[in-house]
Formats: sequence, C-alpha cells, structure tokens
Amino acid sequence: MTDTPEAAAPAPASTDTMPDRLSVDPRSPHFNGDVLSRGIGIRFNGGEKHNVEEYSVSEGWIRIAAGKSRDRHGNPITLKLKGVVEPYFKS
Repeated sequence: MTDTPEAAAPAPASTDTMPDRLSVDPRSPHFNGDVLSRGIGIRFNGGEKHNVEEYSVSEGWIRIAAGKSRDRHGNPITLKLKGVVEPYFKS
C-alpha cells in the first residue's frame, strides 16, 4: 500500500451551459443535435419565442421564421431581430 492519495478524477464538463450560438438547421456549422434534443427555450427581450431558427447571445440577435414563406430551395424565410437573448434548457 502507498500513502499517496489517489488522483482525483477530473470534473466533467458542465452540461448545463448553453452554446453562444445555435441553429436548428442541420447544414449549419452552429447545429448541435445533442443540445437540441434536451429541449431549449428562448427568452427574447423578456418574452418567450417559439419559432426561433437560430440565435447568438454575444451578438444579441435571433432569426425567426417569417410565417410559412419559403425561398426557392425550400428553406424558411427568416427575419433577424436584435435584442437581449436568454436561452435556457426546458425542464
């Protein structure tokens, strides 16, 4: 037996932190399926938003779908709104 204490295992990375930028489009470099599968919510300027396609906390904007309109490739037409973005995990 040795008198040295066992090396403590490194603490796991915090999984409760939201990414700074996230997109629901799988072709985007900001897409993260693991985070989206947990269920997220977005508060924008104090109100709840349910149609957010992409967000950036550091730049302070969200992209929302503009109704049912689509571009010629079938992607939703989006509007970029600027304000305070607060993402959170739904319980």
